[in-house]
Amino acid sequence: MNGEGEMRGLIGKKVGMSQIFDKDGTVVPVSVIQAGPCPVVQVKTGKKEGYGAVQLAFGSVRLTKTNLPTLGHFKKANLPAYKHLQEFRVENPDEYEPGQMIDVSIFKDVKLVDVTGKTKGRGFTGLVKRYKFHGGGATHGSKSHAVAGSIGSSAYPSRVFKGKKMAGRMGNKRFTVRNLAVVEIDIENNIIMVRGAVPGAANTILRVTASS
Repeated sequence: MNGEGEMRGLIGKKVGMSQIFDKDGTVVPVSVIQAGPCPVVQVKTGKKEGYGAVQLAFGSVRLTKTNLPTLGHFKKANLPAYKHLQEFRVENPDEYEPGQMIDVSIFKDVKLVDVTGKTKGRGFTGLVKRYKFHGGGATHGSKSHAVAGSIGSSAYPSRVFKGKKMAGRMGNKRFTVRNLAVVEIDIENNIIMVRGAVPGAANTILRVTASS
């Protein structure tokens, strides 16, 4: 079987950020991602499910932390329990089989990747932090330093429009950074380094796919 060349993505986690030097001696900021290895748990075909996809797993977990239906799902593929499951579309699902391991080597000829994950949760924040409002005057008796001010309309339509920028929860949302350059790949340690920042803090689960 030689289907790994077609696979376009892996599940991984953010290790952190670092920096390396390129050939010209320029410092390059990089995000370090542990991508895989990910076992194939399920293969979905156009004949049965209506589309071709491969379900991958990442992050081993104790059996006591997994419910019985999920354990049965992994048992069909003769695999131990994993914490994370994600699907990746493929054109030829017949080239894959449950139990096959997919590693970071699928990105060895890829120049750009898209990285998806959840951003850092900032909790309940005000307008200045959430939307970069400049705030009110700091002197001359001002009492409006970081308040929203008037948010309603006049006598007509006498209401606050939907989508008005207001204080609220910030972060902890799914976000994708596209076209990040692949700087280095360490197949032995399942590490891929990409130029720039990726969503989330250390240990955030990420979806890494080759840019289309």
